[in-house]
Amino acid sequence: MKKGIFALFFVLHCSPFLAQSTAAISGKVLDSKTMQPLAFVVVSIQNTTFTQITETDGSFNFTAIPIGEQLLLFRNQSYKEALYPVTIALNETIDLGIILLEEDQFNDQQNTVVRLFENDLTDDNSGSESTSGLLQSSRDAFQQAAAFNWGQARFRIRGLDSENATTMINGVTMNKLFDGRPQWGNWGGLNDATRNQEFSVGTAPSDYAFGGILGTQEINTRASIYRPGARITFSGTNTNYTFRMMATYASGTSNSGWSYVVSAGKRYAQEGYFEGTNYDGNSVFASIEKTLNDKHAINISGFYTPNTRGKNSPNTDEVTQLTSETYNSYWGFQNGKKRNAREKTIAEPIIMLNHYYKINDRTNLNSSVMYQFGKVGNTNLDYQNANSPDPTYFRKLPSYYSSLFERDKGEFSGAFVPDFENAEKSRLAFLANPQIDWEAMYRANQNPVLGNNGQITGYEPAQSRYVLYEDRTDDQTLVANSNFNTQFSDNLIINAGASFRDFKSHNYQKVVDLLGGTFFEDIDGFYTGNQSQSDLNNPNRQVVVGDAYGYNYKYAAQTLDAFMQFKFSYNKVDFYVAQSYSNATYQRDGLYKNGIYETISFGKSEPINFENFGFKTGITFKISGKKSLNFNAAHSTRAPTIRNTFPNARLNNAIVDGLQSEAINSLDATYVYRSPKLKSRITGYYSTIKNATRTAFYYAEGIFDNGAGYTNTNGFVSQTLTHLDRKNIGAELSFEYQLTITLKSTFSAAYGKFTYDNNPNVTISNDALATVDNTKPYFDFGTALLKNYKQAGTPQQGYSLGLEYRDPTYWWIGTNANYLADTYIDVSPITRTNSFYTNPASGFTFPEATEERAATLLKQEKFDPILLVNLIGGKSWRIKTKTLGLFASVNNVLDTKYKTGGYEQARNANFRQLNQDVSSGTPSFGNKYFYGYGRTYFVNLYFSF
Repeated sequence: MKKGIFALFFVLHCSPFLAQSTAAISGKVLDSKTMQPLAFVVVSIQNTTFTQITETDGSFNFTAIPIGEQLLLFRNQSYKEALYPVTIALNETIDLGIILLEEDQFNDQQNTVVRLFENDLTDDNSGSESTSGLLQSSRDAFQQAAAFNWGQARFRIRGLDSENATTMINGVTMNKLFDGRPQWGNWGGLNDATRNQEFSVGTAPSDYAFGGILGTQEINTRASIYRPGARITFSGTNTNYTFRMMATYASGTSNSGWSYVVSAGKRYAQEGYFEGTNYDGNSVFASIEKTLNDKHAINISGFYTPNTRGKNSPNTDEVTQLTSETYNSYWGFQNGKKRNAREKTIAEPIIMLNHYYKINDRTNLNSSVMYQFGKVGNTNLDYQNANSPDPTYFRKLPSYYSSLFERDKGEFSGAFVPDFENAEKSRLAFLANPQIDWEAMYRANQNPVLGNNGQITGYEPAQSRYVLYEDRTDDQTLVANSNFNTQFSDNLIINAGASFRDFKSHNYQKVVDLLGGTFFEDIDGFYTGNQSQSDLNNPNRQVVVGDAYGYNYKYAAQTLDAFMQFKFSYNKVDFYVAQSYSNATYQRDGLYKNGIYETISFGKSEPINFENFGFKTGITFKISGKKSLNFNAAHSTRAPTIRNTFPNARLNNAIVDGLQSEAINSLDATYVYRSPKLKSRITGYYSTIKNATRTAFYYAEGIFDNGAGYTNTNGFVSQTLTHLDRKNIGAELSFEYQLTITLKSTFSAAYGKFTYDNNPNVTISNDALATVDNTKPYFDFGTALLKNYKQAGTPQQGYSLGLEYRDPTYWWIGTNANYLADTYIDVSPITRTNSFYTNPASGFTFPEATEERAATLLKQEKFDPILLVNLIGGKSWRIKTKTLGLFASVNNVLDTKYKTGGYEQARNANFRQLNQDVSSGTPSFGNKYFYGYGRTYFVNLYFSF
């Protein structure tokens, strides 16, 4: 056996030499329009170990290459791939002459349309966002369909959130420690500056990091690699912004070794596609590099992209039927202008220093230091001793009256007593005033001034009942990392890296606008006495604009990450092994002594530490120059995010009991066929994420058991899911066929089954029941029966058929039809626990709670399938040494109305309340939905010189 293994490795190691000859092949790569040489083009003989980068004059030269039929692949970020078949005879030298690469106008699509989906659906940077931002650098037909055609329906590759991918800039990981996800807005609007990218799919090896099971994206802003020249872009659209301007200039490398790139952009909308969604974004980027000598270079990069956008509300079917799919309850008129009460502002500059050390021709050591600071703010309305300003508050809608039931009669439900008269009055009142009433809030914050005749002559500021506040996060992140790469031998490349992050975050509630008042009391109006105080160290504060109130605390975290990877490459097989190590420590520091949790809110929590490991491996069988088969497998553990470590961080230092790291497993197999006419890929994958923890906050009615001695059956609660398992299984198909020189067809398909794979434990915390002696008012509701429920927020099936015509005179047009299905609502775990069937007033099971009715009430809603048709096209003109280009697209040509996501409201937390609400036919707490864009356009005009 040992002899057999030794013989196999001997053959693998020696096979390149056995196949070598004195055959050679050379050529020069030029831009098809300018006829200028192209440097940094990757030239490879497909499914072999032969790869080169073109020189500054565009030339390449392979020697001692394998004989027989081969395929030469030419790749560059800004150009269409070219695949050339060649037949190489023994001892033959072939000069291919000039190879022309055509500029890829799909880059305009990649660098513009992706950003149309950068805004999140929810108030935080949550899992509902599209992962299309990860796919800019990809050329696969399936991944282009997933990003650009399906992204408008919030499709997620393999059903995975962006926390399962690693996003990097110059080797530095940009995923946030708070929630594990990148903040796309930190480099939004800098499409030209961030177009130099590398992307590894799934757990395939990356030179920069161990990566996640979704992939690794590396954005390179080294100044010397940018193509010299300038580019000015003007864009118009009717999505989240209406116009955009960008300008970028790259100097190239001077004789003295200097190079620099500068870029600036502006995006703006008074109102986007959804009502009241304003947008204002500015972007500035600079990168300067100095080549010190043949071995050392230093690069400094900086990003600053402050942006503010108005959010749009999720709505129930009732609200949408009264208004439209574009209705947004977050805005109202003030002095004749639309004002959105919920705006998200991001302003987090990034400064990065990189040192590039070429130790020798085979070995490089690249090191980075990154510092990021700034703020993220989310505004909202707060109020005391006043009515809710939300125009869609349930008591203001017709359903509040049309779904009324009498009080319970002992153990039995009261009778259905709808009040249709008041329901109609409520409908008319809502339609007359469907938006936030800013003027009414200002009046509530002021006292009338009476004249001598008793008439109101004006108003004077008084204590504010309503204020506009901001949930504010001020982060500081310092990162130091190094990445080592060496061609250890002709068949082995070794990658290694280490990174240290120090993270500090200040989180607090801040008064933004007193809305005509003089001050706001820093108390919680739902409580009395000490419990109403936000900070017992400074009780009964009167806060004004700029003051922190409500909650005030800090996070501190340090992480250490390291990985090592070995990539072996032979003529017929490639394989790799990689391993990772990480260590994370989190701590909360409360700055307020909260009246509800006075003993565990002020000061520092106990530090919590996680140590994790990862291992992955893969093998590629190079069947021929056109065919390959590869397999990947990975197992790793991952620390829970800071967000899921402290379940009630705004009020106390508590840590989730028994918190553990997540366990992640992934398997995939892929068959690839590439020829000059046909490119196809089919992939099957299987992944699990086990032992996850998730936190949420909401108001629940009828959740606590009064019969057991609790004083109130209702409450504003924090919910923690622990030991949550998810399973994702599916397949991907990518097919691209060149029908003629000018006509190409594409077909992509995704089929997945993304489910919850167990019944997690549910714990509810009710702040109202906290005391000095009871600092953990937790109620264990046992397991939630979530197994086999579908994961929400993404279509689990997607199909795309496309046709593209490219004319030799540099214009092109394309269309694609897309079918997306199996999108599900996000279910409420609390209604899937045993407590759902228990009457909180008595502790007994509801007599009407049958299994059949419960199955109907708890059936997960499945959205209707979607058909989306898109049109795209472009044209470029060569004007002497300059290029003028036009790109245009119309998405959702048929103006299909569709839901992209949503969630069950958890307010009705027991069987009787939910059954009554649904049985009424006009539920007051129906599911809430987000809607996709209808027919939209995008026009992009650029000028390069």
